Amino acid sequence: MHMADALVSPTVGGIMIAASGVAVAYSVIKSKKETLIDEKKVPIMGIMSAFVFAAQMINFTIPGTGSSGHIGGGILLAALLGSYPSLLSVTAVLLIQALFFADGGLLALGCNVFNMGVVVCLIVYPLIFKPIIKKGWSVPRIIAASLISTIVGLQLGAFSVVLETLFSGVTALPFGTFVLLMQPIHLAIGAAEGLITAAVLIFVYKARPELLKSAETKTPLPKTVSLKKVLAFLAVATVLVGGGLSLFASSYPDGLEWSVEGVTGSAELEAQGEVYESAQSVQDSTAFMPDYAFTGSDSAAGTTVAGLVGGAMTIVLAGGAALIIAREKRRKNQAS
Repeated sequence: MHMADALVSPTVGGIMIAASGVAVAYSVIKSKKETLIDEKKVPIMGIMSAFVFAAQMINFTIPGTGSSGHIGGGILLAALLGSYPSLLSVTAVLLIQALFFADGGLLALGCNVFNMGVVVCLIVYPLIFKPIIKKGWSVPRIIAASLISTIVGLQLGAFSVVLETLFSGVTALPFGTFVLLMQPIHLAIGAAEGLITAAVLIFVYKARPELLKSAETKTPLPKTVSLKKVLAFLAVATVLVGGGLSLFASSYPDGLEWSVEGVTGSAELEAQGEVYESAQSVQDSTAFMPDYAFTGSDSAAGTTVAGLVGGAMTIVLAGGAALIIAREKRRKNQAS
């Protein structure tokens, strides 16, 4: 559900960049104040962010529609890290995708962070996922919480896209027609993501339930808890998904592109203006593997390299941010 620049006006794009920027800054502050990120959780934040980056490369077909979808990863990250760190992870993923792989526009970056991160991590997770889990962790509750939360999150995110195009004055996408296409297709995508999310969380629950309880209760992990096996499994899964399974991604347009095509007859819209040209120019200069491929090549090796390199970059950015926050928090605690 990555929005392209042509779907938003410069005004709406600027407002959403500011709004998402405030949410990210607030999340950094809250992560420092609350016991959400400690040095023990730094590797988890890095690896899980890379896993979501890799998983987003795999579009799965929605049967009978000619469309596809991919996970957003917000609920998965929030369940493992907590609301505020998960927004930082989602932001890191989207930033790397936009800058280095031309996936999602730079002008629309604030919209994408809001739709896929702020809505899911700061609203849906605390208001829906946590209340379902509050009575106790169990496999049935994990499945229920994952399904309901991801479906609601995708529905709200999809509706936000419709509103952003409406306020942007994109007349090619009439509100009524666009919303009637966006909501049902993202209902199906949300259900698929919910099952994927539940599968990963059930594995973690059986391997290291302390990790899930730590994020839910905002308490540090006990020093005696080892995360080596969980980290090893997630690292291997990330490599396999980004470097291998990404080769089998569906060729159908994703839910947003499918909806746009259903209204306009084309999966992509064009927009003209200095702001759009400037954003495109920046993206052209930074994106060394547009569309997760070698420039001018359809080689499968390009997809594999993009998955592995992008995952590594995500680990550095998300894990580095977590390490800085954790060390700053420790320094303040020692000073006090």
